[in-house]
Amino acid sequence: MIIHILRGALTESRHIAHVAVMDINRKLIASAGDSCYYTFARSTAKLLQAIPLLEAGGAERLHLDDKQIALLCASHNGEDDHARMVNHTLHQLELDESALCCGVHEPFHEPTAERLKQSNQPISPLRNNCSGKHTGMLALAQILEVSTQSYIEITHPVQQRMLHIIADMSNISSEQITLGTDGCGVPVFAMPLEALAYAYAQLGNPINLSPSRAEACNRIIGAISREPYYLAGSDRFDTRLIEVTKGRIIGKMGAEGIFALCIPEKSWGIALKIEDGAKRALYPAVMETLIQLKLLQEQEIEALRSFHQPDIRNCHDQIVGSIQPNAMLKWHFD
Repeated sequence: MIIHILRGALTESRHIAHVAVMDINRKLIASAGDSCYYTFARSTAKLLQAIPLLEAGGAERLHLDDKQIALLCASHNGEDDHARMVNHTLHQLELDESALCCGVHEPFHEPTAERLKQSNQPISPLRNNCSGKHTGMLALAQILEVSTQSYIEITHPVQQRMLHIIADMSNISSEQITLGTDGCGVPVFAMPLEALAYAYAQLGNPINLSPSRAEACNRIIGAISREPYYLAGSDRFDTRLIEVTKGRIIGKMGAEGIFALCIPEKSWGIALKIEDGAKRALYPAVMETLIQLKLLQEQEIEALRSFHQPDIRNCHDQIVGSIQPNAMLKWHFD
């Protein structure tokens, strides 16, 4: 798939997207480019990383609600409600923000970041987009009755549990997963797009999994469907896609142009990678993929149009171009 960056009528730049669409029987349904493109899952892994806590009964033991479970999976905006809910969960664990090893950055939500600057309020780790995931890791450490210190190290039982569950969900061995370090300091996992897509297919329809893991997957998808704001936030594609489709489609972005989706009613998982990592090409490519797969209704396409073919504007707010995805998916049949 090629995503064209148009200035006037001329293609000024292009980005290449690789796509894999898998079902729960490990069948490749459709593809574009290299469906086995090997890359880091980045934050698309967050939904999978939430499984071990819920599989161990963490939601019940810690009394986590849908908002809190969605935040475990989030790359959130750092808006006030996000920070408050992360802080609330930490208090349930009898911890505070000092336990978080995710680091500090400005909120993704620009109005929130600007307000904090204007009021000279310090930015805490609660505003980090990964603070929900890190809170989940601390919770898992408590459930496993292991130290919450050094929980970000690959040798820690929390990270080992996550590595092996991601390998199981992807149907590859842990030795086939290349490890790196994510922006927030925890291990990050590389695998073929087909493996990531298969993991998401199972996440959306876990009928082939054990009862405890299936229950965990259903809880994750249900929570995100009911509370999509807590997966991303205001004006974010991940949240809007779930809202517009009323939870029929669940999608999660990751840094460097990676996106993964599950379509529970189809038993499909989708993984997409922009080869050069360009964020501007990511959502147009995801939208085009969903349209070609006939997964979006006309009114849904219209509601999400600004993500499909966004305008390019100059500093005078004039429309001077657009981003246009252009390709046909290849369908695979027995």
